[in-house]
Amino acid sequence: MSDDPSQASPTPDSPEIPSPAPWQELALTELQQQRTAILEEIRQLEARRGQIQKEIEASFAGQADGVARRLKGFQDYLVGALQDLAVAAEQVELVPQQVLVQPSPLDQISTTAEASQPLAAVAAAGLFGPDEVLIRERLAGFGGQPDFYADPWQLRRTLDASGAALLDDWFLGQGGRGAQPSCGSRSRNALVAAAAIAILGELYGERFQTLVLASQPERLGEWRRGLQDCLGLSREDFGPSSGIVLFERADALVERADRLEERGELPFIVVDAGEPVIEIPILQFPLWLVFAAGPGELMADETY
Repeated sequence: MSDDPSQASPTPDSPEIPSPAPWQELALTELQQQRTAILEEIRQLEARRGQIQKEIEASFAGQADGVARRLKGFQDYLVGALQDLAVAAEQVELVPQQVLVQPSPLDQISTTAEASQPLAAVAAAGLFGPDEVLIRERLAGFGGQPDFYADPWQLRRTLDASGAALLDDWFLGQGGRGAQPSCGSRSRNALVAAAAIAILGELYGERFQTLVLASQPERLGEWRRGLQDCLGLSREDFGPSSGIVLFERADALVERADRLEERGELPFIVVDAGEPVIEIPILQFPLWLVFAAGPGELMADETY
């Protein structure tokens, strides 16, 4: 075996890793900066994409809102109209009436005297003088915090001072029969009408029914939604045998009000501000509230 140290086998010591050259460090730094810039640009592009997506969705929702509102209003009106039609079909007399013998004059006098008593009571129902304290107490209470969990047929929204003053004049100044200026929108008018319904319900219980007249299905749909929200009602509360009935024609409303009076009940008629003409027969009933729109509101309603 040779003893030359140069011929000795190499030691198993691990080799040292050489440190990167300066140009390598510079290149690595530039790559990191470029990576950071690219990530920031990607983040900005994603944010821009999200903003554009929101704008597209908002624009589509804005265009579809009017169509959806009209469809919803027509749907609500159509359901009520079909209910009215079903009730009217049930009341059609298919058997001809028999000829009745004309009663004697004495019988006519007796019948007239008996029938005049409930009519007089209904006519006197428009005089709210004895209930002044209760009415003003309720109007003052409506101005407080809204009671979103109140029982149905109780006002669940806050009535502002102008609405309370309007009803104070309608109840105590006009005796429940008169026109009042519109509050500026159909939803506000529905709130005022709901407050009147809540007070009338406390005074007369279930002996009265609210009849709303608006000559377009979309308007009737707004009235239905407004009264539902303000009084906590359901769809079953709107119909011929329920508390509120919606009408598109004045003659049908007058016929319904006549039938209510024949049964000794009290019709409360509410006329939408969009009605240009009020039928004279409506004015014969003891309780009616007509919202009179201003020129600006009428022009805006025509373009609805």
